[in-house]
Order: sequence, then C-alpha cells, then structure tokens
Amino acid sequence: MEKETLPTETHTAHVAGGISATTVEQRAAPLARTFAALRHRNYRLYFSGQLVSLVGTWMQNVAQGWLAYQLTGSPLYLGLIGFAASIPVLLLALGAGVLIDRFPRRNVLIATQSWAMLLAFVLSALVFTQLVQPWHIVVLAFLLGVGNAFDGTARQTFVKDMVGKEDMMNAIALNSALFNVSRIIGPALAGITLAAVGPAWCFFLNGLSFLAVIFGIIAMQMPAFVAPLHRASIWAEIREGLSYIRHNQMVYTLILIVSVSSLFGFAYATLLPAYAQDVLHTDAQGLGLLSTASGIGALLGALLMATLSHSHRKGLTLTIGNLFFPVMLLLLALNQSLPLAMLILMGAGFGFMIQNTTANTLVQTHVPDHLRGRVMSVYMLSFFGLSPLGSLQAGLIAQQYGTPAGIAFGAAIALVFGLIVLWGVPRVRKLEQ
Repeated sequence: MEKETLPTETHTAHVAGGISATTVEQRAAPLARTFAALRHRNYRLYFSGQLVSLVGTWMQNVAQGWLAYQLTGSPLYLGLIGFAASIPVLLLALGAGVLIDRFPRRNVLIATQSWAMLLAFVLSALVFTQLVQPWHIVVLAFLLGVGNAFDGTARQTFVKDMVGKEDMMNAIALNSALFNVSRIIGPALAGITLAAVGPAWCFFLNGLSFLAVIFGIIAMQMPAFVAPLHRASIWAEIREGLSYIRHNQMVYTLILIVSVSSLFGFAYATLLPAYAQDVLHTDAQGLGLLSTASGIGALLGALLMATLSHSHRKGLTLTIGNLFFPVMLLLLALNQSLPLAMLILMGAGFGFMIQNTTANTLVQTHVPDHLRGRVMSVYMLSFFGLSPLGSLQAGLIAQQYGTPAGIAFGAAIALVFGLIVLWGVPRVRKLEQ
C-alpha cells in the first residue's frame, strides 16, 4: 500500500480533538512499519490462513500428548512420539531442499498442508471410533514429520516469493509473532475443548483449520515458476548446496550461530519442568507461567524485529541477540525466584527471537534464488534437527550435576561461541543488508 502524498495545507490542518494530521501520521508510522508485509495481498492471504492453522496445530499438540499419556501412563512414550516426529527431518531435510528448488514452492506447500490435514482427520477418526492405540500416534507423528521435512523449508523460502526482498525480514518476524500468538491461544482452546468434548474434536478442528491456509495459498497470484534448465542427480545437487555453504564464510557462520544456539542454548526448554519443581519448588501452574513468560518475550522480540525490519544494522542486531540470549540463560541458572525467573525467561525468549529472525533474513538475503531451498534446508536442519540432541546432552548433565548445571553448561558454550564470532568474524556484526 503506497503512502499517499498530502498537500502542505493538510499537514498544518487540525483534525477532530485538536490533533494535527502530521501527528496522526507520525503515530501511525511505527504501526505501518511493524506490519509492512501485510501490504502484499499474497502475504495477507498467507497470514490469515496461518493464524487459523497454527492455532489448530497447537490444539493438536496439546491433545496428542494428553491422549498418549492417558493411553500409556508413560513419559517415555511422550519422548518416543517426539523422536518419531523429528527423525524424518534429520533424514529428509537435505533432499527436500533439492525438490523445493526444482518445483513451485506454492505447490509443495499445498501438498504438505493437505498431507497434515489428512493425518489430523485420520487421528480424529481413530479416537472417535475408539480404535486408537499408542502405536497409531507414533506412526502418525512419524508421517507428519515426513511432511514437515518438506513443509518447513518450503515455508521459509516462500516468504521472499510473497513479499520480495524489501519486506522479507518483516514477514519473517510477523511469522514468528504469529507462531507465538498461536502458542498462547491454541493450548488454551485445547484445554477447553479437551474438558468439554474430548481429544477427538481437537484433532478434527485442527484438520479443518488447514483449509484456511490451503485456500489462502491457492488464491494467491504468483508469477510463473521457471524450472531449472539443467538437473543433476539429487545427491549432486545436495553436494552443490553444501559446497556453497562451505565456501561462503558469511552463510557458513550464520548457520553455525543457529546450530550452536539450537544445540546448546535452546535445550533449556527441555529442563523447564525440572527447573520449576527442583529449583523454584513450584507446581504445574508455575511451569505454565514460565512457559508463558518465554512466549511473551519471543512475541515482543518478533514484533520489535518487524518494526525494525528496514534497519540496515542487521549484523549488529544479530550480534546483540546472539550474546543476550545465553547471558539470560546463565542468569536463569543462578536464579531461585519464580518472579525473577519469569522476567529472565522473557529476556531469553526476546534474545532468541532477535537472533534467529535476523539470521534467517541474512541467510536468505545472501543466497542466490536457485540455491535457496537447499541452503535453507540446512538452516532448518540446524534449527530443528539439532534440538533433540541438545535436549539429550542437557538432560544428561542435569541428571549428573543438577538442573542449573544443565542450563549453565549449554549457555556458557553458546556465549563463548558468540564472543568468538564477535571478535573472530567482525564482518558479521558489520552486515548492513
């Protein structure tokens, strides 16, 4: 939406309440910057569809865990479901990047979203008919992971297709804000639905929610896709993408930053239940407050990055987030107060969001379009695929030396690595694109 140029007289005129038009524009400007990507019709369709779909996804996540525990009474089974969902990402992400570079990303997204919708309806039917068994949930989680191996990279690379380079960071930040808003709304609705009508309706409503994003994607007006003229084998194209990352110091460093943060920093989330009980001596309600605080911090970070998306000091912003996040975690490890822990976790969520929104934007900015799918598949593999390993190392250290040590160990490594990047790769903090 282009801003209309007003005559000089308008700027000096007064509107109702004695407020000048200039003042109105100045007040509206930050809001316009925060939601700049919504001026693109395609992104408005995507944003509205995702708002509905992500709420449904969080409803299913909560109901699925509740159902699995009701059926088995085993925390181990909850871990098995998470493992089954993450393994396909580790195995298929690199190959998925090749296919995403070869085919229209819109078609890939329609396919993956339809696949997830089908699986939600299958799980709903199994519960409605009382045929569901624990192994059904594991298998369906694995099949959903297969779709997510393609969906995650396709969604990240599709952002630039919808809004262009200028508003890409704004759209990435708004996507993160949308995720965190749905993380607050979805579990609340899941709790109400579970109590009122049971888990089957959570799965059914999630299936329906995918229709919103599917119809939104279909309704988009996209330029014609130009397929690559020459196609090598999948392995050759994977090697080409990995070679590009290895020989591009900037992209390589950005992906390393995300990898270290995911492997060592974000593992704190796994230890929050133990931290709440053993360190803060609080109950499930306290754990909920901690999780909510982290989500609020992430939401605030996403909105700030959306507002500052056209700033040229992206390298400095990344550096601040990369150092602020582990410092907050070190403070968390030393803390024994619930109110202070909530403030610290707000800071941790804030720093994590600033770091990763900026890193995502910078990677996509520096990568040529014909390699974007392959490079972003490595990025997504680093971001999501390393989390289970990080959770494992944090759990082992916490088991041996206590929960604060498990949090502090990962935070210390992330902070040291951040300082190494700060002084060893000064180009990162000086990036202005």
